Amino acid sequence: MRRHLGAFLLAPLLAWSTAALGGASAVPLAPEVDLPRFMGDWYVIAHIPPGIDRDAHNAVESYALENGRVSTTYRRRPGSFEAPEKISRPVGHVQEGSGNALWAMRFIRWLPFGLEFRISHLEPDYSVTIIGRSRRDFVWLMSRSPDMSDDDYARYASLIASWGYDTSKLVRIPQHWPEVNP
Repeated sequence: MRRHLGAFLLAPLLAWSTAALGGASAVPLAPEVDLPRFMGDWYVIAHIPPGIDRDAHNAVESYALENGRVSTTYRRRPGSFEAPEKISRPVGHVQEGSGNALWAMRFIRWLPFGLEFRISHLEPDYSVTIIGRSRRDFVWLMSRSPDMSDDDYARYASLIASWGYDTSKLVRIPQHWPEVNP
């Protein structure tokens, strides 16, 4: 009787959680990431941002391998292209056995844990990546170029939505780089 009661109580919870995620699949991991090839500059095309980044302009995430870790420099201008540049320097720790696609990103270096950072999609030519989290609270669509066509943007936004993200929260980042876009 207890077993049936537990199943009876658990069924609505499972149905609710599936409905809450829209029946979405898990946030995937890219099958294999060539870390040296992944390093370098990535323009943030769009994101579901943490609060401090809601009005970012010219956001760029840069990665470099150093002593088995991924040194990160995240540059952005809050509020306008003319605003002073803000810089964050988290450190990524690649999780063993993840094909280099799962990192713990430490924003405070002395803490023993970091935020989950999932390389969820990576184009074969390493031109576009999507970084997600299992909690579906943040996501970053990044490109090697500061420009992305509306059609490509819509295709990637649809992919992000298929993982259960609320893409109404997806914010496109203003990018203006005269030296990159002649």
